Amino acid sequence: MRSATITRTTAETKITATVDLDGTGSYDNQTGVGFFDHMLDQLARHSLIDMTVRCEGDLHIDDHHSVEDVGIALGQALSEAMGDKRGIVRYGACLLPMDDALVRAALDLSARPFLVWNVAMPTAKVGTFDTELVREFFQAFSTHGGITLHVDLLHGVNSHHIAEATFKAVARSLRDALEVDPRKGDAIPSTKGAL
Repeated sequence: MRSATITRTTAETKITATVDLDGTGSYDNQTGVGFFDHMLDQLARHSLIDMTVRCEGDLHIDDHHSVEDVGIALGQALSEAMGDKRGIVRYGACLLPMDDALVRAALDLSARPFLVWNVAMPTAKVGTFDTELVREFFQAFSTHGGITLHVDLLHGVNSHHIAEATFKAVARSLRDALEVDPRKGDAIPSTKGAL
């Protein structure tokens, strides 16, 4: 089974993240940050990765450490669950509309982390959630998951819609990239023979 659990404890956060890459998109995410939980639910549901996250963070300071550290833990769990990536498609992309928002995501599960981020949020907050933390999450997730990730906002005026479209676009891209390629079977998807 392609699954993993990561436990990460620092002076700022205590996190357990479990993923099953061959799931149905079920989720149970509790970070203490309501909007962020909603975004993690979208990530699970639309990638078909079963996901359980528990985070106790220093929310009396702000949400930053919790959001970033969950990104680290989920990236590590994803990387561990993929193993040597034998048989996966490797690449995924999605053009995702959500009302006024249109977001393009493309990724490579390359073990060469790189984030290209062209997503300008019109407002600094969605409710009490700092919208700049969307980028912080994906920076941590892509770095620790070994993902080359490009995300571009093509249109959007509502920050909630933009953030949600971003999580859904990345989720759909992950879903495609993590699929087992029926034509390649057990092969590593690289001419190098390793990823």
